[in-house]
Amino acid sequence: MLIRVHTTARTLPSTIIHSNHSPNSHHQWRFLHHKHSPQTPHNPHHPSNLTNRSPLEYQSILKTFIARRAIQPGRQLHAHLCVKGFGYDTILGTKLVDLYCSCNYLSNAHHLFDKIPKRNVFLWNVLIRGYAWNGPFNTAVSLYYNMIDHGVVPDNFTFPFVLKACSNLSAIDVGRDVHEHVVRTGWETDVFVGAALIDMYAKCGDVGSARQVFDKIVERDVVMWNSMLAAYAQNGRAEECLVLCGDMALCKMRPTVATLVTAISSAADTAALPQGRELHAYSWRQGFEVQDKVKTALVDMYAKSGSVKVARNLFNMLMEKRVVSWNAMITGYAMHGYATEALALFNKMTCETQPDHITFVGVLSACNHGGLLNKGKELFDLMIREYKITPTVQHYSSMVDLIGHYGRLEEAYDMIKNMTIRPDSGIWGALLNSCKIHGNVELGELALEKLIELEPDEAGNYVIMSNIYAQAGKWEGVAKIRELMTNKKLKKDVACSWIEVNNKVHAFLSGDTSHPMCEAIDDELKQIEKLMVEAGYVPNIAPVFHDVDDDEKMKMVCRHSERLAIAFGIISTPPKSKLLITKNLRVCEDCHVAIKFISKISEREIVFRDVNRYHHFKDGVCSCGDYW
Repeated sequence: MLIRVHTTARTLPSTIIHSNHSPNSHHQWRFLHHKHSPQTPHNPHHPSNLTNRSPLEYQSILKTFIARRAIQPGRQLHAHLCVKGFGYDTILGTKLVDLYCSCNYLSNAHHLFDKIPKRNVFLWNVLIRGYAWNGPFNTAVSLYYNMIDHGVVPDNFTFPFVLKACSNLSAIDVGRDVHEHVVRTGWETDVFVGAALIDMYAKCGDVGSARQVFDKIVERDVVMWNSMLAAYAQNGRAEECLVLCGDMALCKMRPTVATLVTAISSAADTAALPQGRELHAYSWRQGFEVQDKVKTALVDMYAKSGSVKVARNLFNMLMEKRVVSWNAMITGYAMHGYATEALALFNKMTCETQPDHITFVGVLSACNHGGLLNKGKELFDLMIREYKITPTVQHYSSMVDLIGHYGRLEEAYDMIKNMTIRPDSGIWGALLNSCKIHGNVELGELALEKLIELEPDEAGNYVIMSNIYAQAGKWEGVAKIRELMTNKKLKKDVACSWIEVNNKVHAFLSGDTSHPMCEAIDDELKQIEKLMVEAGYVPNIAPVFHDVDDDEKMKMVCRHSERLAIAFGIISTPPKSKLLITKNLRVCEDCHVAIKFISKISEREIVFRDVNRYHHFKDGVCSCGDYW
């Protein structure tokens, strides 16, 4: 039979009555079934079977609801508990608060929390965790301080929750205050608290403090190691991440998927192919050869390290190709200027899964590097119209660069003016670079003005504008830019190229004479230059804007950092072997021509990674098709 439970707004808590999620919350709790009703389902946890239970049984039922995130039967049980007089019981109330938090009913959880008279550390932790996971994060921090004011001592669960909130807020000062409390309460060597501290400091950019926390914990589990690896990786300290991964292996700590993905991604970020290969072999030895997440990280690493064919082989081996896997391979092709391959893979992807905004960053970049203007426009429209993806600054940056490269500078500028979001430095930088290619002083000045607003201390922007003035013979403009840079104490970025030989990195600056093999490198350069001239090479000194004579300009061009690295590679590696050169800036026009000659003369493939993309030089031809 049905038993009517006479509950009113006065007997039910505001947690149930004032709900934002159900328009019928005043009425939906009014009936509970008696456990002997013939209509009763067999499920013992069904709301119709919840009368006349002990508090211990209710705890078990609520635990099941929490695991299943079963909010509606949970709320029915909450109403029933209020009728039975257990509505504000500390233990049952904690379970109910946990249920509301797990289902993201934070306002309901907080209302109930405020009604419970006896709040222990477990109850505080549940609500702090709810806000730390779902926000508002400031509320989690406020609750933490309220907890202390109420005389409740935080434990090793409280600290990770509030530190997570600090991480989400980038609130390093609050995080440091919490850290001091951690020390005072004796939890500094706890691995969970330590991992949370490392994550907080890393998210706030203080890697040094993160490492200090790591070093103080002697008994480290894999979570601790992973937290420190991620701290280095997230803050652009890839080399230290790789060193720490090596230390972890020496300590016989078995890695996890997260360990390997973080370390492999760091190898990718620095194009550290030898270390990437070591990690590849290490992951296979540790039994991760069937892990698609690890394989996807390897796809990304090999593509970014110049081995795009190896990347594709690994991609083909994936048992399940997730969107991130497709994106890694498409982006890899784009970096190398293999637009045809990137677009073919994109077409295949769309037959199997739905592309996301990162996919379109990759294909638009491929069109940009391949000079495919019409295809780029077609895909940009497709992204918006068919896939309902709102363009980001990355999408606009590729389009502005692509359109500007074709000399359609006004069209590129119109796209910027009609953007639905605020253009960033990447977009204005793309326009400025296009102005340099096509010698548009007026629009270049406008782009520089916008860039100065966004990044006033970026020297490269001023240098590009100076080059635009010099190309146009506007020497007063060059002088103005130099004076501006002098007043701001800005210096042009120093060009640096490096090559790894026998597991050692050799770096070169333009005109560098510091290398131990300097004389041999110089002799090789002279020999190469002689053969290049015989093959028809004529140095292009137009980009050299120094006030020196032509002979001196030729010497400067011929001793650029990339040529020194290539010459060293030729004399330090077996004949006809492939060279991989990396440069921190864009390859200059004359060096691009020179490397094509060198690849043919030396019968070598020279893979060159500059700040923008890869160039594959072989038999006197570059993969970019001279469009870069």
